[in-house]
Amino acid sequence: MKNDDALFMRRALDLALLGTGYARPNPLVGCVITHEGRIIGEGWHQQYGGPHAEVNAIAAVEDKALLKKSRVYVTLEPCAHHGKTPPCADLLIAHGVPEVVICNEDPFPLVAGRGIDKLKTAGVQVETGLLAEEGRWLNRRFFTFHEKKRPYLVLKWAETADGFLAGRYFQPVQISGPQANMLTHRWRTEEQAILVGTRTALHDNPRLSAREWPGQQPTRLVIDKNLSLPPTHNLLDGSQPTLIYTYRQPYHKANLDLVHLSEADDLLPQVLADLYGRNIQSVLVEGGPTVLNALISAGLWDEIRIFRSSKKLGQGIAAPRPGFTGLHEHTTVGPDELFWYVNA
Repeated sequence: MKNDDALFMRRALDLALLGTGYARPNPLVGCVITHEGRIIGEGWHQQYGGPHAEVNAIAAVEDKALLKKSRVYVTLEPCAHHGKTPPCADLLIAHGVPEVVICNEDPFPLVAGRGIDKLKTAGVQVETGLLAEEGRWLNRRFFTFHEKKRPYLVLKWAETADGFLAGRYFQPVQISGPQANMLTHRWRTEEQAILVGTRTALHDNPRLSAREWPGQQPTRLVIDKNLSLPPTHNLLDGSQPTLIYTYRQPYHKANLDLVHLSEADDLLPQVLADLYGRNIQSVLVEGGPTVLNALISAGLWDEIRIFRSSKKLGQGIAAPRPGFTGLHEHTTVGPDELFWYVNA
């Protein structure tokens, strides 16, 4: 490794992050091209179906002749298969790039080492594993989806200082402040889908859309075993793709699918298996307590983000009390505290 390798790879990771919410279900990838210690081109995967990071970085190089004497930093192994775009490994080889530094190997079965092998066979000097932990965190949704065969699960709720997340009869209560609400809408753009249970859907009548932050709208997921949601509720308005998981007969209409679940099998594994089959790689779970507690009890969570307010209710529906470790971040968001846990 060279002295500035970590600096250039960190730049590539920062670039990759710019594709959050837009590259999915593809991974976040950044690429930096250097010549004699100076950046001559950089790019990232900006949009699913669009050019990959390596393509954009090479396009940014003004003097293509320098590519034959360049060192390329890429956050994920260059692809070796024809998808929506040609293989990036072939592109690097075609331009005569002599050195490639890779942060993470790609777990996707159609790549999975083939890109590295192709580069090495062509005589390219390949180094791997630089800032690998940072790279896995960046693409934690992608890695979890392909390694665990399920979506990455982010559980989120707001609770009062005395541990409640709703009124005594599930009536909604405004717990967190406007800053936390805005951050929640940002998170909704970062995950591919958003899930609630029956009681939350009934009592809160949520829209589950990102209205206070620009970005992609998530697919809405609702567990409604007996189809108790009134047709006038927001989740049935057809405004964005919505899946209803139910024991009733399935049907489809514009932007709405009813997915049949078997009453003989556990509910949550069926839901996760269906989402995996639909290539939905991450889910923000916003409640209610039945769904949250079931996922926590089963160990089916990757992150938990809790807004804690200074308000008190005195009585109500209790927030989950998981009793776990793994605090990733503790900060303030407006008047609220944010406790962010990662499942080790």
